[in-house]
Amino acid sequence: MSLRYAALGLLAQQPGSGYDLLKRFEISMANVWPATQSQLYGELNKLADGGLIEVSDIGPRGRKEYRVTDAGRQDLLRWMTNPQDDPPYRSAELLRVFLLGEMTTEQARAYVVGVAEHAETEHARYEQLRDAIDWDDNPAGFYGRAALEFGLRAEAMEAEWARWLIREIDKKSI
Repeated sequence: MSLRYAALGLLAQQPGSGYDLLKRFEISMANVWPATQSQLYGELNKLADGGLIEVSDIGPRGRKEYRVTDAGRQDLLRWMTNPQDDPPYRSAELLRVFLLGEMTTEQARAYVVGVAEHAETEHARYEQLRDAIDWDDNPAGFYGRAALEFGLRAEAMEAEWARWLIREIDKKSI
């Protein structure tokens, strides 16, 4: 469901073609809500069928540019102001941690080392992304930077937590 609002939100910020949207998605929202090209184009069709976006221009070779309709903007704002409608939080990663007792201590430790290394790699990638983008002083740039900062802090916390868990596993196995 949120891919719908990711696409709608990007088009609310700036009209564009499916290709434009895919490129903007790849450098922004894909960090928090990944989607394939076919998923994104399929969502554009659903949004258009639902009257939430419309074709604003047709360019060379039939390239369609989309913009948000008034109904689309209203639906986006309704969704944004009703977080209680979101599905409950689920984490496959934490479910695995909860069940680590089913593995040997060595397997559990190796799993958590992988979690730490992955978080550290993602943190470094987010730092590179932060440093590579010329953050505009417009709402999209400001809040995009805020979302990236959340990712940086979350990855740092996950790495710190995983390193703590590794130390606790090591203490337990002494």
